[in-house]
Amino acid sequence: MSAAPAADVALPRRTPRRRRSLNLVLGSILFGAIAVVAIVSVFWTPFAPEDTGGGRLLPPGGEHWAGTDRLGRDLFSQLMIGARLAMLVGVGSVSIAAVVGISVGLAAAVAGHAVDDAISSLLDIAIAFPTLLLAMLIVAWRGASVESAILAIGLAGSAVIARLTRVTAVRVLGRDFVTAARTSGAGTLGIVWRHVLPNVWPTLIVPLALQFGGAVTAEASLSYLGLGSPPPNASWGRMLQEAQSTVTVAPTAALLPGILLVTTIIGINLLADGVRDVADPASRSIR
Repeated sequence: MSAAPAADVALPRRTPRRRRSLNLVLGSILFGAIAVVAIVSVFWTPFAPEDTGGGRLLPPGGEHWAGTDRLGRDLFSQLMIGARLAMLVGVGSVSIAAVVGISVGLAAAVAGHAVDDAISSLLDIAIAFPTLLLAMLIVAWRGASVESAILAIGLAGSAVIARLTRVTAVRVLGRDFVTAARTSGAGTLGIVWRHVLPNVWPTLIVPLALQFGGAVTAEASLSYLGLGSPPPNASWGRMLQEAQSTVTVAPTAALLPGILLVTTIIGINLLADGVRDVADPASRSIR
């Protein structure tokens, strides 16, 4: 008696590994909108930042879309320039933090124990020092300007990046493929460039994004205290400081900068989470 043919078994289909990330989409929309406003402000704003002829504390209307502040300046123009300043400070300070932090972290990872211990001790001291206080000291030393804010915030945030880079690089240097590369005669710089950096950078995406959001917040805090970019450069922090005395009369002057500040921070954090899910294979869930 011949055996009956085996029944066809439906095999489960694999879902695509590159599935869309909700965080990536939402973050791109929120952060992209702020970035577009910042770029547009370089070429066009409804009114000049120093124009005070619009009337004091006017409500939102046809000519002044977001109203005017206590000096008669157009709030929408001020908000656009504030977005430009926030993007400039964020990109500049994160670039400084990345270059300095990654360089110091890699140097500590590949150096000998004495140098590694010395750098690690200095990083512990720098991390323990409050970021905003360090930024205030540097700004007070160099004077209030955009360049001072970028330098201060970038150097203050580089210690965290250096610490994370060192820890991740030491872990990678202990892997078998690094040992095989050394056995084949690869030099230290070649190992760092070909093997360490490609395995380190996915770990740094989210911390650097947090540095971006922290830089925007720190710049707003410095401007609120009068240590940020001087006029006529508008800053969301200084707009909040100037609007606190007239918040009951013109609430939009205080609400709109705060909303844009929160939107920028949330957008960049969601964007970083989405990029990490795509870039780091270990964080993907294959269903």
